[in-house]
Parts: sequence; C-alpha cells; structure tokens
Amino acid sequence: MIKKFILIMLLLTMSAFCLNVGYYFFNPDVARLKKWHPARTSFMEYRLRQWAEQGKKKKIIQSWVKLSQVSPYVIKAVLIGEDDKFWSHGGFDYEALQKALVADLKKGRFRAGGSTVSQQLAKNLYLTPAKNPLRKIKEAIITWRIERELSKKRIIELYLNVAEWGDGLFGIEAAARHYYGKSALELTATEAARLAAVLPNPLKYQPTGTSQYVKNREAAIFRVMLKRGIVIPAYEAVMEEGVF
Repeated sequence: MIKKFILIMLLLTMSAFCLNVGYYFFNPDVARLKKWHPARTSFMEYRLRQWAEQGKKKKIIQSWVKLSQVSPYVIKAVLIGEDDKFWSHGGFDYEALQKALVADLKKGRFRAGGSTVSQQLAKNLYLTPAKNPLRKIKEAIITWRIERELSKKRIIELYLNVAEWGDGLFGIEAAARHYYGKSALELTATEAARLAAVLPNPLKYQPTGTSQYVKNREAAIFRVMLKRGIVIPAYEAVMEEGVF
C-alpha cells in the first residue's frame, strides 16, 4: 500500500510538472509582441508587489521608443555587455551557459547565468527574477518561441524598452532622461557604455555613480566599441529591414 501510494504521488507530481511547463509552449501569446507594446511586464508587477509588502509608495517610470529613436551606441554597448552573439544565435549562447554552469558547480549553487537578451526579455515580460530550475525551464520555452516569432530587431527593441535600469526605472528612454537629462537618441558612446555596465545589477549600481565595478565594466565595453567601429555591419543589415 505504501509503495502504491508513493507511486501515485510521484505520478501526480510528474503530471502537475508537465502541465505547468507545457502551458508555456502555447501561452503567453508572444506573436502579439510583433506590434504590441506591453504596458506592464511581469517584472514590473513583481516590483510593485515588493513595494506594497514593504509599505513603499512608488511607481513605475517607463516611456516607449522605437529602435530608430535609440542611439546606435546604446544598442552596440548593450549587446557587447549582455549578449555579444545576439545577431547570430537562436536564443541561447551555449558556450556562455556552459561557463556559467561550471562556475555554479564550483560555488555549490544554481544561478545559471549566461542569459542572452532573448532569455532576459522572456523573463522580464512573463516571469520573475527567481533563479530556480523550473523558472529557467519556462524561460527557455518562451525564449525558443520568441526567437521563432519575432525578428532580431524587434527583440532588441522590446528588450531596451522593458529592461530595468534602476528602482522603478524601466526602458532606455526613462533611463536616459533620469540619469543624463536627454533622450535615448542623444546618448553618447560613453553614456551608453555606462548604462550597459549596470544592467547586471541596476538596483545596486548606477551609471552616474562612483562604483569602481561600473567604471571597469564601462571601460571594457567602451574598448570593444572602439575596436569594432561606430556601427557593426550586422546592425546596419537589420536596420535596413525597415522601421516599426
């Protein structure tokens, strides 16, 4: 009887897991992202819940812009800092994932870094910052679907508009206005490198702060930008597809 009970519980658990994960093969409707700009992302809702629990009265600051209204320096800096193989991969950078997993194993933890821009977009739009394996599986499924439904240009456009750049600060336009008092289109190469430098932890670091970590990361990103020239060919080719 005990063995039978355990078997039934295992089957029920496996069924629940499959249903939970299987849901994300069909939902949410990522195809609508081709033209739809989500007013609130799951990540924003997560921050709002955090503030409510902490008794904080804060609001989300965001302003949508087309990719043509973003400085090419920003696009270049963000991709160098976050996803250098963005234009060529299918949603996953397996080399970066392998390195991240090896680092996790050495430290005895599960964080699985090495996320691409597409993966980060999936997480920001539909999931939470949780680092558990189940969330990573859901993220992978949504990423796979996003890469098959959307162009690379649209993916980076969405990402730049929903990425977190500070406490309650989302999107490159809001970040540019907040930190530098100018539009995203007017950002210089140095400012773009600084903004890209804080993306791994925008709640801890500020692009206009004095953190040595930010200065070092900005310098590293800026060196690559200089080495590659003003605009990389891959970016020019994608931009020729037309503007949304």
